[in-house]
Amino acid sequence: MKLNVVLYHPEIPQNTGNIMRSCVGFHAKLHLIKPLGFSLDEKHLKRSCLDYFDHLEYEVYENFEDFQNKNKGKYYFLSRYGHKSPIEIDFKKEEQDIYLILGAESTGIAYDILKDHLEDCYRIPTTNKVRSLNLSNCAAIVLFLASCQLQDEEIFNDEPDCFKGKNFLEDLDLTKLDTIHKEYE
Repeated sequence: MKLNVVLYHPEIPQNTGNIMRSCVGFHAKLHLIKPLGFSLDEKHLKRSCLDYFDHLEYEVYENFEDFQNKNKGKYYFLSRYGHKSPIEIDFKKEEQDIYLILGAESTGIAYDILKDHLEDCYRIPTTNKVRSLNLSNCAAIVLFLASCQLQDEEIFNDEPDCFKGKNFLEDLDLTKLDTIHKEYE
């Protein structure tokens, strides 16, 4: 079973770049459904994704039908029109690939697609002061919820040793703080 994020007609390269980074961090594959509001080699996209692009598993599709034909599994649609919170999803029960589908920043997911999948539409609860949350924030929220339930063994609870390591703070010599900050800049 694989965790996947699907962006339906993404428009803003910075959002997609942030989602790419989240996909790498949560061990998820990214699916991009055209039209895209940017080029995949655009500098804004690469700046948001940083150097994680080399670790990203992704695929691009001509349209939603193309995506559906190539990807079988359980689809979860994130939309302001959903009547359930994604916290209600039991990701652990899924034996097939999981697809978290998010729509374009300005228009969301096409109404006909949502209407065909009403039982699988979820809304991240917010106050009545905002119409919706930022797309990359929504992706991070649902990726985190799914990852917590699925307990992917490739996701570390502690800082990996290849970075600062689990016991960085415990072992930190505060008298050398200036040297340490310069080392990690």
